[in-house]
Amino acid sequence: MSGMLNSVDQRTQLVGENRLELLLFKLNTTQIFAINVFKVKEILKVPKLTKLPGSHYHISGVASLRGESVPVIDLRGAIGMKAMGNDEEMNLIITEYNRTTQGFLVGQVQNIINTTWADIQPPPKTVGRHNYLTAITQVEVEPENSRIVEIIDVEKVLAEIIEYDISISEGVLDQELVNHMHGRRVLIVDDSSTARTQVRNTLEQLGLEVIEKSDGRQALNLLKQWCDEGKNINDEILLMITDAEMPEMDGYRLTHEIRTDPRMNDLFITLNTSLSGSFNDAMVAKVGCDRFISKFQPDLIVGVVQDRLAQII
Repeated sequence: MSGMLNSVDQRTQLVGENRLELLLFKLNTTQIFAINVFKVKEILKVPKLTKLPGSHYHISGVASLRGESVPVIDLRGAIGMKAMGNDEEMNLIITEYNRTTQGFLVGQVQNIINTTWADIQPPPKTVGRHNYLTAITQVEVEPENSRIVEIIDVEKVLAEIIEYDISISEGVLDQELVNHMHGRRVLIVDDSSTARTQVRNTLEQLGLEVIEKSDGRQALNLLKQWCDEGKNINDEILLMITDAEMPEMDGYRLTHEIRTDPRMNDLFITLNTSLSGSFNDAMVAKVGCDRFISKFQPDLIVGVVQDRLAQII
């Protein structure tokens, strides 16, 4: 199954082109689910798992992979469905999110599709606020027969299992800058409501106001609206913090669109993403954002805000 994954170098060529690859799988139901291939390290049959007393009830155990202990999460149970049974087909998807490695128990692993973020849509509002999806798309499973694919909000799954600390470390805050933060606004762009909440709660500790958008297209439309109204972007917001992966328009394309519009090309942009790997540094240079930070690190978010503020006061 590991042969299903191309080399990292080949896959990273898609970044910045508003394209992505999705790994499709089932959870022993008829519904097809997906996660971004960039976050997948390995696909394998489930090895022997060691139970850990007192661990979260969605953690099925720990797998030892080449000397590394990897927690294994029952994905079906974690998104509110019946937990996987031992008698069902099970595979293990090893992923890297927010600088941590974890495995997800799934059913049948199907294939990888190459698509565009323009074809990825937010989940319908009628599914409610407590769903575990960041987006949906359609794939053709056979001629003239398409199926809806649900893209899992892995950040929400992990946040419910691993408690993220939003506290700011002692010594990080520059007290001379704190008084200049109150009332200033920051635009955060992320398709995961969990990720937006984490960043918002961090920024609000500084007295900053937050504007939230759930994809790059929404953010770009807002920025263009301000420009069309004759407003100075840098008077409206201190900076923008954007995810890389989002429906309709990803963060790299959003950054590119901003940089090519002379009305707002000096906006301070930070990419805040769960994607890992050295390719991010190259993409930062390619699309022209100011900073890149990996999720979720409150001290780094505060540092970015302070660096930006120090430039303008």
